[in-house]
Amino acid sequence: MTIDTSASTSGTGASPSATSPAPRWLGAVAGVLAASAALGAGELVAGLRAGWPSPVVAIADRIVEASPPALTSWAIGTFGTNDKPLLIAGIGTVLAVLAALLGVLATRRPFGAAAGVAGLGTVGVAAGLNAPGTGAGAGVPGVAATFVGVGALLALAAGLARYGDTSAASDEAGDLGRRRFLVVAGTVAAGAMAMGTAGRLLLSRFDVEAARDALALPAPVARRDLPPPAGAELAVDGITPLITPNDAFYRIDTALAVPRIDPDTHVLRVTGMVERPLTIPFADLLRRDLVEVPITMTCVSNEVGGDLVGNAVWLGFRLRELLDEVGVSSEADQVVGRSVDGYTGGFPVAAAYDRDALVVVGMNGEPLPAQHGFPLRLVTPGLYGYVGSTKWLAEIELTRFDRFDHYWVPRGYAAQAPVKTMARIDVPGGRDELAPGERPIAGVAWAQSRGVANVEVQVDDGAWQTAELAEAVNDVSWRPWVLSWRATPGRHRIRVRATDGDGVTQPETRTGVRPDGATGWHTITVLVTG
Repeated sequence: MTIDTSASTSGTGASPSATSPAPRWLGAVAGVLAASAALGAGELVAGLRAGWPSPVVAIADRIVEASPPALTSWAIGTFGTNDKPLLIAGIGTVLAVLAALLGVLATRRPFGAAAGVAGLGTVGVAAGLNAPGTGAGAGVPGVAATFVGVGALLALAAGLARYGDTSAASDEAGDLGRRRFLVVAGTVAAGAMAMGTAGRLLLSRFDVEAARDALALPAPVARRDLPPPAGAELAVDGITPLITPNDAFYRIDTALAVPRIDPDTHVLRVTGMVERPLTIPFADLLRRDLVEVPITMTCVSNEVGGDLVGNAVWLGFRLRELLDEVGVSSEADQVVGRSVDGYTGGFPVAAAYDRDALVVVGMNGEPLPAQHGFPLRLVTPGLYGYVGSTKWLAEIELTRFDRFDHYWVPRGYAAQAPVKTMARIDVPGGRDELAPGERPIAGVAWAQSRGVANVEVQVDDGAWQTAELAEAVNDVSWRPWVLSWRATPGRHRIRVRATDGDGVTQPETRTGVRPDGATGWHTITVLVTG
C-alpha cells in the first residue's frame, strides 16, 4: 500500500520556524546609526568638562601630529584654511564607511561586529589620552562613545534578527519584527541627535564672542609707526591693502577646534630657566604698558606667490619687559610659547630683545578674534609664525634649543626660521587676458626685520626694471610696489624679485617650504589680445 504524504504539509501552508537575513543595506543603516549614537555620546561627555576632546577631534589631532611633513605641507598648500574642515569631513566619511560594513556584519555575526565597534572606540580613547596637556580623564569621552556604540549596534542587530522572520505566521511575525526594528532604529537616531546637540551646546556654553564684545582694551601708551604715512598705500585696483582685515587674515594652526578661553579666568605662566617664575591673570596683563605696531606675519607654508601672509596692527606689551621682570638665566637661549591645546613654538631669546616681540591682546583695533588667538598670543616680527607667534598663549617657558624641540622640529622643520625676502605679483593675475596699452604690474614685498629696499620686475627676457615703492611704514611691514608696463599683443612672462635692507636680493632658485620657508621669484604668464 502506498501512502501519499504530499498533503501532510500542503494543507495548512505551515513550515518549520526559520528566519532569513535582513537586507545588507539595512545592516549598513544600522551600523551608521550606531556610530552616530557613539559620536553623540562622545560629544556629550566631552562637553561636560573643559579640556576633554571629543573622539573625532582627538583622532584628527593625532592624525595631524603623525602626518609626514610633506603631506602636511601639501594639504596646507592645496587647501589652505580649508584643510581642517576637510580633515574632519574625511574622518567622518571613513567612520561612516567602517560603521556601514560593521552593520552589514552585524546581520550575521552581531558580537563580531560589536567587537569591531569596540576596536574603533579604543582608537578614540587612545587619541584622547595622548592629547597634549590632558590627564587620564581625556579618555572618558571615548569610553562613553564605545559603550553607547556597542550597545546601540547590539540592540539594532537584535531587531534585524527578527526583521526577516519567515515562521508559520510569517506576515504577522514579519510585520512585528519590522516594527520592532523601526522603533529601535528611531530611538537610536533620536538619542544620537539629542546627545550630539546637547554636547554641542555644552561645548559652546561659553560664548567667546560675547566675551570679546565685553572686553574693553585699554589705550596704548605708544603707537609706533601709526598712522601709516600717506604714501604707504598705492592706488592700484586689485593690489593687496596695506592692512589686512581680521576676517581676511590667513589662519594656519594645528587646532581642529578653536579653543574657547574665558579671559576672566585665564592666566599666563612664565616658567623654566628664570629666577622668579610668575603666574599672571589676564586682567593684570591688560594693566601693563601696551604698544600698537603694524607687523607683517608670514606662514612657513606660504609658497612663492602664496597668500598665507598678512599685515595687521597688533596691540600688546613688549615681551622683553616681561622677561626682565622674571630674570632670564644666562644659559637660556630659547623662548617657548605654549598654547592651551599643547602646541609649542620656540625662538631665540635674542629675538625678544632686538625687535618688538609682543604678547598680543588686540588686532586691528579690537580684541583678538577667537581664531587668531583670543585672548592672548605672541607675535615676533621677522620669524615665521610657527616659531614665534603661538596662539591661545598659556605659558612662556625659558629653555635651551639643545634641551627642547618645539612642535614642528621633529616633523622636519627648522628650529630657527627667519622670514625670507619675498615679492609677490597681485596685478595682473596669472593667466589673465589683457587689452593692449598701459597696464600696472603691482603687488607687495616683505623682508621683516630688514625692510624692503628695492623691487624689480622683468617682462619676458627684457632688462630688470625698478618698480616704484610705496613709502615704508617700518622694517617689519610689507611694502606695496607698482611698475607701469606697456602691454603689447602676445603671451608674456612676468617675474619679480625684491632686495632687502641689508642689500641681499631674494634668490631665483625655487625651493619648497620645508624646512624653513620657500624661495624663488614669483612668475606669472599673461595673454595680451587685440
